[in-house]
Amino acid sequence: MITAATLKSQKSKDLAQLAKQKGVEGWHSMRKDQLVKALLKIAKQKTKAKNGATTKKTVPLKNPPGKSSRVASSTKPTVVKPLSRSGRITKPRSATQAPDSTIAKQIRFERERQENLKNLSVAVAMSRRNTPPNKDRIILVVRDSYWMQAYWEVTRATVQRAKVALTGFWHSAKPVLRLLEITSDGNTNSVENVVQEIEIHSGVNNWYVSNEHSGKHYRMAIGYAVPDGKFHLIAKSNQVSPPPGNNTDAEEHWTDITNDVEKYYALSGGFDERKLSGDLQAVFEEKSRQPMHAPAFERLGSGIDSNGQGFDFHVDAHMIVYGTTDPKANVTVAGEPVRLQTDGSFALRLDLPDRRQVLPVVASSRDGTHQRTTVLAVERNTKVMEPVTNEDQN
Repeated sequence: MITAATLKSQKSKDLAQLAKQKGVEGWHSMRKDQLVKALLKIAKQKTKAKNGATTKKTVPLKNPPGKSSRVASSTKPTVVKPLSRSGRITKPRSATQAPDSTIAKQIRFERERQENLKNLSVAVAMSRRNTPPNKDRIILVVRDSYWMQAYWEVTRATVQRAKVALTGFWHSAKPVLRLLEITSDGNTNSVENVVQEIEIHSGVNNWYVSNEHSGKHYRMAIGYAVPDGKFHLIAKSNQVSPPPGNNTDAEEHWTDITNDVEKYYALSGGFDERKLSGDLQAVFEEKSRQPMHAPAFERLGSGIDSNGQGFDFHVDAHMIVYGTTDPKANVTVAGEPVRLQTDGSFALRLDLPDRRQVLPVVASSRDGTHQRTTVLAVERNTKVMEPVTNEDQN
């Protein structure tokens, strides 16, 4: 027999499991005393229903003279109605009624869809890695005078933190990009005004943004916005200044950017120390597979003083992978797609780190019936010798 004493002697974990089995609604958020009360209530309801059914017995009726003996029930049999999880009496389901209606399934499906659309960590369209990102970042790339491209990466942990921070507002929160116009060029008293807000969704990590006023300074922010005006910021991008004029020769993909990577890197503020962003440099290096440094002619003299007291010396190496195939074929180098020229030729500049690399180069016909693979094994071993200084001889 369930009593208050026996329930109180149990652990909260055991009481919660029992409440789950008994169908107590909201058991996962109840405290121990609440669980005890809910379980006692259900026990009393079951006992009352059981006692009501046993006290009503069938009583034989007296037969009138000359009639055959018949037995009749004094009352109709008591039917114990099932209890819902909240302890309330519910109507029994008919045999033909489905356990879960179509409308309920549609509502649940729509809620799951809306929840997935908010998850900015689900983005594979332009991801270079097979593993999830380990940091939040967004960069803004200038494509020409009137178009910019935002590229971002958001971790799962950040989405969970946003959900906790917004609490009751999460159901109405929308992932957005905010284009910020900067009224001054990086000064401490600069002001950022929101000039455009773009609603985005999961499954993508880049967006093209039109710019009606070239020659101004911009930055992009990514986060979650709610109807009351609150904005949960995730990350901000580098500062860019689209050039004036009508420059519309840029294409619409990263492969086009990497064909003239230094041009787009410079347009996006990569060579400007006042606008330099570590995320911008990292993404460009990942996509182009080459280090992003200022042009050599801009660095001349930086390590050598006029008196000859300093002597700077840097050496690096890259490698070029090139070839030809059917212009309609698909080519990958180390799993990454390579853009073909109209004659079927291709060329790709890659880093040459101090280690051994194995690079499979695969060409596949468009219909998938033919495939050719060439494996390149390359090793670099760089050794820096001790510096030698010749003393002046008089």
